[in-house]
Amino acid sequence: MKVKTPRSAGGWGAILFSLKWAHRSGGLLPMLRALASKNSCKSCALGMGGQQGGMRNEKGSFPEVCNKSFLAQASDMQEALPANFFKIHDISTLSQWSPLQLELSGRLTQPVLCEPDNTHYRSISWDEAIDRIVAKIKATLPDRTFFYSSGRSSNEAGFLLQLLARSFGTNNVNNCSFYCHQASGVGMSQSLGTGTATVQLEDLDATDFIFLIGANPASNHPRFMRTLMEIRRRGGKVVVINPAREPGLENFSVPSDIKSLLFGSEIASDYVQPHIGGDIGLLKGIGKALLEFSEKDTGVLYPEFIENHTNNFSAYKKDLEATSWEHLEASSGVKRDTMHDLARKYSRAKNVVFAWAMGITHHSHGVENVHSIVNLALLRGMVGRKNAGLLPLRGHSNVQGIGSIGFTPQLKQEIFNKLESSYGLSLPSQKGLDTLACMEASHQGKFDFAWNLGGNLFGSNPDSRFTTTALSKIDFVLYMNTTLNQGHILGRGKTTLILPVLARDEEPQPTTQESMFSYIRMSDGGKPRHIGPRSEVSVIAEIAEKLLPPQPIPWKELREHENIRKMIGSIVPGFEKMLTIDESKKEFHIDGRTLHSQQFPTANGKAKFQVCPLPDISNGTSAKNNFTLMTVRSEGQFNTVVYELQDRYRGIRSRDVVLMNPEDILSGGFREGQKVTVKNDTGELAGLKIHPFPIRSGNILMYYPEANVLVPRNHDTQSKTPSFKSINVVLMSEE
Repeated sequence: MKVKTPRSAGGWGAILFSLKWAHRSGGLLPMLRALASKNSCKSCALGMGGQQGGMRNEKGSFPEVCNKSFLAQASDMQEALPANFFKIHDISTLSQWSPLQLELSGRLTQPVLCEPDNTHYRSISWDEAIDRIVAKIKATLPDRTFFYSSGRSSNEAGFLLQLLARSFGTNNVNNCSFYCHQASGVGMSQSLGTGTATVQLEDLDATDFIFLIGANPASNHPRFMRTLMEIRRRGGKVVVINPAREPGLENFSVPSDIKSLLFGSEIASDYVQPHIGGDIGLLKGIGKALLEFSEKDTGVLYPEFIENHTNNFSAYKKDLEATSWEHLEASSGVKRDTMHDLARKYSRAKNVVFAWAMGITHHSHGVENVHSIVNLALLRGMVGRKNAGLLPLRGHSNVQGIGSIGFTPQLKQEIFNKLESSYGLSLPSQKGLDTLACMEASHQGKFDFAWNLGGNLFGSNPDSRFTTTALSKIDFVLYMNTTLNQGHILGRGKTTLILPVLARDEEPQPTTQESMFSYIRMSDGGKPRHIGPRSEVSVIAEIAEKLLPPQPIPWKELREHENIRKMIGSIVPGFEKMLTIDESKKEFHIDGRTLHSQQFPTANGKAKFQVCPLPDISNGTSAKNNFTLMTVRSEGQFNTVVYELQDRYRGIRSRDVVLMNPEDILSGGFREGQKVTVKNDTGELAGLKIHPFPIRSGNILMYYPEANVLVPRNHDTQSKTPSFKSINVVLMSEE
């Protein structure tokens, strides 16, 4: 059976796709004017825009733009929802709508409310909306509330809302990173003392070797493809580790490069397909091979670095030596010779960067996956110097910033101490609940109020049926969004209120965002496109004024974004330059994040090797038509937001598909295009069409968030990140 995938991704197709969306949003010129404004990009955390001008990164490179930028901008440039939208469409009807239909319905422009037994949302005034929120919070015990933020909001809004929550008396403050890169933060912090990228964008200019593990930047971080292309052009290597053979990672046409646009660019120098969940076995195998090589060649490892700047190497070495090649091959699904070959190539490289995404973190052993990557970097001293290091490829444009400013269940001790000493506060000291724990508590009826600052909490959760029930038990659920999503319909509480907010480039005052390189940008804001939506900060500040005493926090003064930035600069370590950013307009890297020296921010100044046992994984081979499912995003979506049904880079025209290895299709007695039901103990999806795809045998792919109905609430015990990438399912023919 032949697998039909595009020969190259990106290129003219990406250009035409972007032009189509520009046309839908009012034309190319309005789109370019919006993208050229001094506002940071609204899509991925690779980051661009800000005070250097739109479509520029922190190095000043131009043009820095991709189709994801067009999509995010086009969404905000939509017309308003029709005034009679909620009168025409009841809840029952909207519950059948897809994420795509809801997203493209138009901009939210007025507060809407749905109370118990209502069949429709109805419009209410802003005054009534604010009064209802304040009254409900006042009537609720702090421990029966939780606050959630996506990564698209600003640092100012996030800081202000977490301050409101803690001043009210709860630490049930969490964000979307618990469902994406929390395992990266936890794993890196345990090994290195820092949970963010150890490199800056400039370091990648001298990289000669990159491991790209469990990530598909062709679809999710398109501008990163230029970096990979340039590494290959200067003779470097790009080793892709992914159970699925993504066409965009083999050959990609970078639209901003004429040669690449015309002829395409080879990306992967090596493409390795382990089992889903087999990364630890593969990474340990590369490490074991390096140890074997070092017995004959002392230049393979960096013994001085290991001796003087790391701990626990002997335990790590002992574990590798005690693990047989047979076990490593069985766990990873990769042959010993391949692991030796990768180790040999790695041993010859000078400047190596390890980049990864949710193919690594979305497992019940996600933290240990990250530990395994760090171990491999430490073996050759590829952390703690320029041009080499670790790079988690983060999603939402400000997801890292939201965590940095304290939108977490537990404040860093220094932030906690400074808030109490500087403002005379008495903050709650108990650790709050993470995102998944809030869902579990909601299901138990333990919450009366939930505040969602952006995002789609329903669509981000595993086990969709459980999530619907959990949210339905909350007395009052508040959403602040620019457009509709399934959470507003399927993730309703007993009473649900949606507040329409301004997009980043419509804010009346500047805001700031943080990239995956720990770079703080300032966005100027701009004119609102519609009458009705309000600034997130103004809404939060007004509620705080009516809810809490005017002292010791001067809530009224915090309607001014500049005052919030000065507070952040005086409270949050590394953000001191925020104190003067309004006057200087100088964007900056956060102090103490980039590791360009071998002094690590740990208690003893050393990095730590971690011993990682091989996980107990099922590779879909224990019984006929049993498979391991990995949920993925399409090229036509960003996180939970679906912009079109077609996945151009995989050559697929719809989302109701199961992507399977051709040999598995034949051996299972299936055929291309056949309809099947996929099910497990968590749920089932019917009416899915089989589509052949070059994925490792025994594994299948399905689209997120639709497949969340199949995702159990299994999670990494350390990071609390659900295992969206390793799900046992069975396929059943519908014919």
